[in-house]
Amino acid sequence: MNQPAQQQEPPGVQSAMTPIPDCGETSYRGSGRLTGKVAVITGGDSGIGRAVAIAFAREGADILISYLNEDGDAQDTARWVEKAGQKAVLVAGDISQPQHCRDIVARTLAEFGRIDVLVSNAAYQMSHESLEEISEEEWDYTLATNVSAMFHLCKAAVPNMPAGSSIIGSSSVNSDAPSPSLIPYAATKAAIANLCASLAQLLGPRGIRVNSVAPGPIWTPLIPATMPDEKVQEFGSDTPLGRAGQPVEVAPVYVLLASDEASYVSGSRVAVTGGRPIL
Repeated sequence: MNQPAQQQEPPGVQSAMTPIPDCGETSYRGSGRLTGKVAVITGGDSGIGRAVAIAFAREGADILISYLNEDGDAQDTARWVEKAGQKAVLVAGDISQPQHCRDIVARTLAEFGRIDVLVSNAAYQMSHESLEEISEEEWDYTLATNVSAMFHLCKAAVPNMPAGSSIIGSSSVNSDAPSPSLIPYAATKAAIANLCASLAQLLGPRGIRVNSVAPGPIWTPLIPATMPDEKVQEFGSDTPLGRAGQPVEVAPVYVLLASDEASYVSGSRVAVTGGRPIL
């Protein structure tokens, strides 16, 4: 067993987890790879989003952190960004609503004047053991949060993104090896991979790069908030590396894809899965 049994209400709170995920608060060291850039990160309050926000800030980027309603986690992330000497702007709200996605972009432009990096990371999932348990409302909400939000964010942001900008979508190992208990979530993660591949081709002439990251089992608040105790305890143990990953172990991939060092990387999907292959 990797983690003790624990349960939370969705979307989960990082500070209530045991153990608390490692988002690089005391370990990530920046080297100026994103100096002067402005980044939008959805789901930036905890988990992978927090780790990416901390890493981006320590690499020199200012950050707009979009989150649902976990104010304590979001404030904590903002403090880490500011401790790195960068500006943090917090925007709470539900990205399943198209207007809120447009509002996120408008707020970023009002605060910073441009967008250089868009990380579409926020997601919803719930575990079910039968198809009958999945309500129509949950199906619609999962697609709206995980896929449609990225469409609305990109549509609003792209006209304000200069050549050399980067869009990064958070896909998943579930896009290729879908869990039967995560049907709506797995479907959206396959859609994100496809959307990023299409956008890379569509936006290439504008000089905007689009890639996706496919994490495997990463220890984030989504796990105790959406999975039963026995799956929480065993989470990640079936990977070749034999454990769940920490958010800080995913963040460097986002840094690379956001940076000018990846100037010819577009249309790619990068696996961070503890050894599980993606197709």
